[in-house]
Amino acid sequence: MKLETLTYEVADAVATITLNRPDRLNTIVPPMPDEIEASVHRASADPEVKVIVLRGAGRAFCAGFDFGGGFHHWDAGITTEGEWDPGKDFAGATSPLGPVPRFMSLWRAPKPTIAQVHGWCVGGGSDLALCADLVVASEDARIGTPYSRLWGCYLTGMWIYRLGLTRAKEHALTGKPLSGAEAAEIGLINAAVPFDRLETEVRERAAQLASIPSSQLAAMKLIVNQAYENMGLGSTQLLGPVLDGLMRNTPDARSFIARAASEGVPAAVRDRDAPFGDYSAAEPARKPAPDHVIAPPT
Repeated sequence: MKLETLTYEVADAVATITLNRPDRLNTIVPPMPDEIEASVHRASADPEVKVIVLRGAGRAFCAGFDFGGGFHHWDAGITTEGEWDPGKDFAGATSPLGPVPRFMSLWRAPKPTIAQVHGWCVGGGSDLALCADLVVASEDARIGTPYSRLWGCYLTGMWIYRLGLTRAKEHALTGKPLSGAEAAEIGLINAAVPFDRLETEVRERAAQLASIPSSQLAAMKLIVNQAYENMGLGSTQLLGPVLDGLMRNTPDARSFIARAASEGVPAAVRDRDAPFGDYSAAEPARKPAPDHVIAPPT
């Protein structure tokens, strides 16, 4: 597959998948979910690879799904003759070809996966990152689901399964943002480190994992995954995308879209987010580490 939205490289038994739309904060557009899955499968089939790392180019990991450009990136899968088609949306949301199964390739790969998070990791970007086995973030990363308040619903459900009931309910209802340090403190992610140390931390963790036999890694990953599958993860992931489609088409959601179209997305988002912590209030690290400086696709 010719990659349009990400890059793929292998070194020292580690396959690194880099979301590569830095000019758009690595927001998700077709064919990014397909390319993520294809790259994970490629790494899984490569005997020289023992660990998979997912990261983002530029100043963010991923700022969610891209609904810019008049909100039309996803029209082919959710509209008919320019109008929302609930049947098409439902069929796409529950299909093995939908974004959630693509993201879950990180979960189902027999090799350990690490999400390296810096800058914004919000909305669908957080749903993606939390599918990885380990998540390591910079302390000043911004992690959250602003769609919890309007225009969406949990997709992969990993916010629920990674947190206990008390925290899961709070964040599901409010979508309050977390810094990387706060996310590590409540157990949503594995670790948070100073931004300047993020690359090194992930490399060290990947090297440790690469020192373990692949069969052992696959067995231990499988048994933990199976425990969570038995808790109904698949059913949650079936319901989440269906509700997400519904929540994007309520009267409140349509008003939100209309305001974003007429006054600009920042105006609409500002009012939605202000009571719970504006996601841009605490600006995450803007200066990328050298390895993050990757030319955008031409």
